Amino acid sequence: MIEIRKGQAAAPLTRAEFSARFRASFIDPAFRAEDASIARLEEIAWQAHSEYRKSPFTQKAGPGYADPDYDVSSEWVATKQRIDAAQLRWADPASPSRVLLVCGSARNDGACPGEMSKTFRLLEIAREILEQADIQPDVLDLSLLISEYGRKIHPCKGCVSTAMPLCNWPCSCYPNHALGQTNDWMAEIYARWTAAHAVIIVSPVYWYQSPSPLKLMIDRLVCADGGNPDPTSTSGKNPAKAKALEMAGWDYPQHLAGRAYGLIVHGDVAGVEGSRRALSDWLDWMGFIDAGVQARLDRYIGYYEPYATSHDSLDRDEPVQEEARNVARAVAKAVVELRAGRLQAVQPNLSRPRAK
Repeated sequence: MIEIRKGQAAAPLTRAEFSARFRASFIDPAFRAEDASIARLEEIAWQAHSEYRKSPFTQKAGPGYADPDYDVSSEWVATKQRIDAAQLRWADPASPSRVLLVCGSARNDGACPGEMSKTFRLLEIAREILEQADIQPDVLDLSLLISEYGRKIHPCKGCVSTAMPLCNWPCSCYPNHALGQTNDWMAEIYARWTAAHAVIIVSPVYWYQSPSPLKLMIDRLVCADGGNPDPTSTSGKNPAKAKALEMAGWDYPQHLAGRAYGLIVHGDVAGVEGSRRALSDWLDWMGFIDAGVQARLDRYIGYYEPYATSHDSLDRDEPVQEEARNVARAVAKAVVELRAGRLQAVQPNLSRPRAK
């Protein structure tokens, strides 16, 4: 049996530490009239935490699972049902073509930046082209994480690095009510990726990297590439069972493979090529099909010019606006070819000599 390494986890919170963290959300003086109510809620939350009631609502997995009698989270089941329904829509030749447009910027004018992002403007340019091509755009604006109450994408916990079958499709790490890790937006986002025939990611460069909202989503999509659709096969999060299952032979299913993609990456000083390349490599690895060289764009807007006038720079840069349109045109063409069965035909169906 493979040894499971231990020793990193922090000590459990004391009752006083838990209280301080719980009450931090109620610091506004307006809450003082309800201190007694808050104390009662805190005690309930403490019991859920100390007893580790991660999933207060469960149901039997039922037919089709390795262990039909295993109690799975009802919230996970609901997410999986949405994904399954989205996959059926994606596969239905009579369904409309859909492209997921991802705004990777963390900036919008609904919070302290006080101004919309150039990323969103480029996304809107692409959206118009898709609509003209009679393709349904689905705009996923990740900047809502900074401007909407309770909107969250929790970080990936790295289950895959313990063993691939420990990582479930969809992710079963959240919600975790014992730790207060709720309102996970990924429960909705998984289905939106699944329903799309293509995705266009529009992103700025933050310190040579993708912005943190985009990276959060990318990390949480690891379950789409090799993830285990049956949490009962590992009795939930049992690392020993997951390791044994991987060592017995794991096929690393690519749950989103066969969709097309385009990229628009922009910056003002450095890093656009590296960031665009990293996104391309990630999508290639997931089994997505690039829509051609004109669908992979990296450009500087207002190179070394002031941040304050960056929107004016975009106004003047008509070539980059047209290049953004070309990304959408290339993706729209790829979707047509993909759904007609002609794009897959040119993709070699080769077995991978190295699993993973």
